[in-house]
Amino acid sequence: MYQLNRQGRQMTNTQTARAKNGAVCADVLHEPRLDTVLMVEKAVWEAEEYPTRMQLWRKLPRRVQYQTFKRIINYLEASGKIAFDGSKIIYTGVNNPKLEALMRSSVKVR
Repeated sequence: MYQLNRQGRQMTNTQTARAKNGAVCADVLHEPRLDTVLMVEKAVWEAEEYPTRMQLWRKLPRRVQYQTFKRIINYLEASGKIAFDGSKIIYTGVNNPKLEALMRSSVKVR
């Protein structure tokens, strides 16, 4: 069963969701997949110098829509894996060999 708008046209899922709850929200075209998030994180981590958003986006090994890329960057910043120094992106995630060795040699608690 399709829902129709006031003009009698079939409504999309986004329009239907908006019509039901009355909220107006930005349309999200693509949700990032895990492999895409990991690809962007790896690109930031392996960068020789701190890239800007546009430089990083252009140097990714696979093409990603810019809207999806911005969602990934926002997620990485919110999770504490990257930080911004002006317009430059700095990797702040945990990737410390000494910490990893300590974790492997430590006693595991159940």
